Amino acid sequence: MATLQNIRSKGPLLVIVIGVALFAFIAGDAWKVLQPHQSQDVGEVNGETVSAQDYQAMVEEYTEVVKFSTGRTALSDDETNRIKDEVWQRYINNKLIESEAEKLGLTVSKAEIQSIIDEGTHYMLQRTPFSNPQTGAFDKDMLKKFLVDYSKLNRNQIPAQYLEQYDAMYRFWSFLEKSLVQTRLQEKYTALIAKSLVSNPVEAEDAFNARVDQSDLLLAAIPYSSVVDSTITVTEAELKEAYNKKKEQFRQYVETRNVRYIDVQVVASQEDRAALQQEMDEYTQQLAGNQSDYASFVRSTGSEVPYVDLFYTANALPSDVVARLDSVATGEVFGPYYNVTDNTLNSFKKLATATLPDSVQYRQIQVVAETPERIKTLADSIFTAIKGGANFEEVAKKYGQTGEPTWISSANYEGAQLDGDNLKYVTAVTSLGQNELTNLELGQANVILQVTDKKASKNKYKVAVVKRPVEFSKETYNKAYNDFSQFIAANNTLEKMMANAEDAGYRLYPKDDLYSSEYGIGGVKGTKEALRWAFGAKVGEVSGLYECGESDRMMVVGLAGIVPEGYRPLALVKEQLRAEIIRDKKAEKIMADMKAAGASSFDQYKGLANAVSDSVKHVTFAAPAYVSALRTSEPLVGAYASIAEMNQLSAPIKGNGGVFVLQPYAKDKLNETFDSKTEETTLESMHARMAAQFINDLYLNANVKDSRYLFF
Repeated sequence: MATLQNIRSKGPLLVIVIGVALFAFIAGDAWKVLQPHQSQDVGEVNGETVSAQDYQAMVEEYTEVVKFSTGRTALSDDETNRIKDEVWQRYINNKLIESEAEKLGLTVSKAEIQSIIDEGTHYMLQRTPFSNPQTGAFDKDMLKKFLVDYSKLNRNQIPAQYLEQYDAMYRFWSFLEKSLVQTRLQEKYTALIAKSLVSNPVEAEDAFNARVDQSDLLLAAIPYSSVVDSTITVTEAELKEAYNKKKEQFRQYVETRNVRYIDVQVVASQEDRAALQQEMDEYTQQLAGNQSDYASFVRSTGSEVPYVDLFYTANALPSDVVARLDSVATGEVFGPYYNVTDNTLNSFKKLATATLPDSVQYRQIQVVAETPERIKTLADSIFTAIKGGANFEEVAKKYGQTGEPTWISSANYEGAQLDGDNLKYVTAVTSLGQNELTNLELGQANVILQVTDKKASKNKYKVAVVKRPVEFSKETYNKAYNDFSQFIAANNTLEKMMANAEDAGYRLYPKDDLYSSEYGIGGVKGTKEALRWAFGAKVGEVSGLYECGESDRMMVVGLAGIVPEGYRPLALVKEQLRAEIIRDKKAEKIMADMKAAGASSFDQYKGLANAVSDSVKHVTFAAPAYVSALRTSEPLVGAYASIAEMNQLSAPIKGNGGVFVLQPYAKDKLNETFDSKTEETTLESMHARMAAQFINDLYLNANVKDSRYLFF
């Protein structure tokens, strides 16, 4: 099977570069709250619930797809959280579309999906392993061959790492095929909605004119900033009236919480720093000596940078070490020194430098047999045959391998954890001379290696680095923990905590509109439990102490308020309304002053106190104009320009940044020819984008409930 042969030809390098470790459990402590065989719901859409187990399965499935697509073995917490949210949003969208499609009789057949695959142009097919090496385009024949090969796999005769790769590729395709069905159904539904928004020649001509008719205008304005806010009075009655008029703008579809919290980050004390400095002084003295095993020595120091006995490029070394490397002679030690960027104390020894090829081309034959003795005998025989002039590729084919050459560069192994057979393998590949042949004995097999080419020489180094983070001691953490615990015990209500935090040396942080869909509080890692507490607490209550962060932080949370689903209370939007009312009253005052001044020409408006002027060019109805004199976007400038006559002065206009008058002094058209079909096509595309927004209306009508925070 060609696919399997391609995987085999990479040999141990595949293990080094890919290092695939599939099906890692990524939900952290998600299942601590679940009992075996107990179903718990994490949400609901249109009355249909989804269990925590089903949601977790969807998250795991998509996580493996992301890992496979990116060639990575692990994801960060932030990436995992993004995946959880994306899976949830996809689930909701699919359920909403499926419900509507069922009412309309929309379906996606297997023949339809097969047609999409055969055509091979759908955007979802463009980033798959099944692409033509020459064109980069999706190749249906490669996909078919893979599926046939996969169905015929003899799972008992394939090495585990290759089988994992095959399985990962199959799961990737299964997910993609399922997603194609869901995406195609959504495309059909969106197209149906978009087609109901019909364009016509009149709309097309209006859209064309709105884009190509241009005006240059003179603008004179009095900015709102010229009126002092304190001179404007806003009453409670006015706020209530404005609130009632704009109430629909303040609709809130999920409940949120307002919290106040204290976040304590524990840092190293002076005693901790002094103790680490003493350790680093000792390590530096030992580093200056002639160590017999630098890898073991560096490991014994607790360094964050392991030593590997290979020549590495500067890219593989810490940036603070690279910055000092040229100032150190070979064999010398530099340090200890403090690096503020990563909060570490450092010493390093420059062991050797060399100019070496960065890319090495090599070929190999893996020798596997029933017993170690049989492996050795067979490997010796193959090695002797090739050494005696036998064709490398022909010998490789006898043992089911291609023997084709492949390239390896420092980027393939720098940063990887190299030890044992992996280190032995990379050392052999990078140290062999051109055309040199070796019989490399590894743990479970022998590998006949031959280097065929080398290129791209670079400066490389062997550097032993002792990098120790400046960390707090257990005693320092315990003291901070005890002090914080005592403060919380003495201030067990929000009122007390807010009153006494500053005097106790703690900073109180506000966090309003905390959503249950968030993954913590204040961007601090490991605060999901604190968030769960906030959504089960009563106003005025204070939580216990939460240990969080990277085991270096502590948090306490107090619940200040609950904002229920529905209309946001006036108290929470009062300042926004106050600002709008102040702006409106300023506009009324400015307009009254303009009228009292009796201004009737542009120059007279321009000469008013506090007036600013500007020339706004190339204004169209299709795009809002930015007025630099007011530092705001002013849509009404384009609206007036579309109807005004040349040199016609406008009445005062209330804008976003001030009250202004306009006077067009030039008009022209872009050099474009009206084409009704082209314009209608453009409008249809715009309608399609509008149709996609209908999903929001479906969401609001589906009574979506998100309880994931209880479990994840």
